[in-house]
Amino acid sequence: MMGPRQVAQSSLFYEFSLDAHVPDDHLLRDIDRFVELSDLRRELAPFYSPIGRPSIDPELMVRMLSVGYIMGIRSERRLCQEVHLNLAYRWFCRLDLTDPIPDHSTFSKNRHGRFRDSDLLRHLFEAVVARCIAEGLVGGERFAVDASIIRADANKQNATPINEWPTDKLDPALAPRAVREYSETLDDAAFGAATEKTPKFTSHSDPASQWTGALKGPAFFAYANNYRIDTDNAIIVDVEATRAVRQAESGAARTMIDRTLDRFDLYPEALAADTAYGSADVLGWLVEERGIEPHIPVFSKAARKDGAFPATDFTYDHHTDAYTCPGGQLLKPYWRDIKQARPEFGPNGFKRYFARRQDCETCKLKLQCTPNQPTRKTSRHRFEGARQMARDIAKTDAYVASSCARKKVEMLFAHLKRILGLGRLRLRVHAVREMSFS
Repeated sequence: MMGPRQVAQSSLFYEFSLDAHVPDDHLLRDIDRFVELSDLRRELAPFYSPIGRPSIDPELMVRMLSVGYIMGIRSERRLCQEVHLNLAYRWFCRLDLTDPIPDHSTFSKNRHGRFRDSDLLRHLFEAVVARCIAEGLVGGERFAVDASIIRADANKQNATPINEWPTDKLDPALAPRAVREYSETLDDAAFGAATEKTPKFTSHSDPASQWTGALKGPAFFAYANNYRIDTDNAIIVDVEATRAVRQAESGAARTMIDRTLDRFDLYPEALAADTAYGSADVLGWLVEERGIEPHIPVFSKAARKDGAFPATDFTYDHHTDAYTCPGGQLLKPYWRDIKQARPEFGPNGFKRYFARRQDCETCKLKLQCTPNQPTRKTSRHRFEGARQMARDIAKTDAYVASSCARKKVEMLFAHLKRILGLGRLRLRVHAVREMSFS
């Protein structure tokens, strides 16, 4: 028979447990077992006033932000709605059914205030890395670095050529926040001081973003997100946001190596990267200053357009400080009868070597070696030893394995952009470090 219509009636007492309504196999249960926020209040204590109205619990805000990043909820308004309605989210955030949800504006105010001033998100990121190390997920032997371009939330129509910016007329007290943040980054090694080259355009809404055509298409404003990963399990051990220029990427690699050494005592045996990190300065820093094997292809311009022998066909002898050409003749830093000290490397880091004129004139290979000059000349960088070491490593099986493992970082960039939805960066300057929390 047809049953009666069921009408919900309010009960005087309820017995309800959030924990009982969250499935045992729910993702947030697995994550909650490893979430440790005991140091959160100690880190933020200096940034709160000892008097006044009690604030929103910072642990609640961090847990809600974690839900947003884990579940791909980019909107803070929507995040507050989802936490209000979803029982599993309430359970993870330690909220009861009757507990109110913070207003969405609370997150923006704290992100640009206490969270930034205390570098809280960096602290949380490093706490997660420390836990991964403790669980044995990070070996600390083989690492890889790479960078990925992320578009800035800026439009070329709202930009001005850099030479037209009235920087001498801007009052710092009246300037917009984006302009003040840009001024703070002028001496930052990852932004203003990354390169002496002046960008073609500067955005009004996000001046720290870089005008770039790195993707071989129409240029746009962007940042570079730099990852350093442990290749065994593809764990991100450090992250740095920089301008979208090659010089900033190599500088970020040095920063991340030194920072992980200081924070976690991670000293890599080998570092894998692409050609963008294969300059002589970077290879020299890795080999001679840090003792790290560079599993990196060498960035070289040794090939000649006229088809002559490239510089790599010349053999160098450390004892005599001289090159031997394919014809068996010597190239030395100087040809003088008088005794003098050997010239040092020039300000650009190169030392030049010259063949004798009479040797080149009688050489049968002159047309293949120096068809347009009477004598052959070549140069040697002060870090040529590190470059040669990288070339020798590139011939080994270990280099092949490192090249394959290095591609794991691309998977992490895809996860950041496609799953977490960070295809366009709407955060500016220092707030860009929130990418580390992703």
